[in-house]
Amino acid sequence: MVALDAYAFVFVAGLITALATGIGALPFFFFDAISDRGNVALWGFASGIMLAASLFGLIQEGLAEGTVTEIGVGMLAGVVLVVVAHEVLMDAEIDPREYEEADFKKLLLILGVLTVHSFPEGIAVGVSFADLGLAGGTSLFGFTVPLLAVFMTVAISIHNVPEGTAISIPLRAMGVSKWKMVWWSIFSSLPQPIGAVIAFAFVRYAREFLPYGFGFAAGAMIYLVLTEFIPEALETGADLPHGGKRVLAGGVALGVALMIPLAYL
Repeated sequence: MVALDAYAFVFVAGLITALATGIGALPFFFFDAISDRGNVALWGFASGIMLAASLFGLIQEGLAEGTVTEIGVGMLAGVVLVVVAHEVLMDAEIDPREYEEADFKKLLLILGVLTVHSFPEGIAVGVSFADLGLAGGTSLFGFTVPLLAVFMTVAISIHNVPEGTAISIPLRAMGVSKWKMVWWSIFSSLPQPIGAVIAFAFVRYAREFLPYGFGFAAGAMIYLVLTEFIPEALETGADLPHGGKRVLAGGVALGVALMIPLAYL
């Protein structure tokens, strides 16, 4: 049996990643707007972090636990889940500017869309805590925490900051108060601690599925980067020189460069 405090610890780690999204709204306490160039760079930065975390964290750890086939099956399952969830919610895409006027039914739709986007990140955090309390980790708050869990929590938290900024931009345009922008940014990532606990429970009770879990989280996140983050960045940077591709590439490179040293510490 896994102690209840272990679940609480994983939930708090997921909650930290969600709270980090609120940091993305803080620039609007000092600036009225962020340029398209800056927004493209932020999307690229977030994409680079997600790709590095998937490739050098989840997939690498998965290969240490299982086979290439198991990782591949897990990745395919992660992609399928995101695709199916998008199809189910295809007509329910929610613009952040609608958050303020949301009634209960609209709020449920918003939660569904947010779950599609942020749940895989929570799963990545939860899976990375599979060896919580076992030998080979680092001591934090009385727990032996796997180094991969520290890496993934930091990676997802950093990634969530520019995501919070992107959410805040339309809210700022419609005059939403600064503190409400912080709240709605955090709200957008609230599925993450829930996903973290679910994934942690699953891999602890069914460790033979751990390689599939690593692949699942990596596949879902890579797919989101390729189909959501990068297209969003290119759309935002359409009027920039070279369509914003150079700025996007620079952001991706910066995100990867930041995470690679952390992966090998």
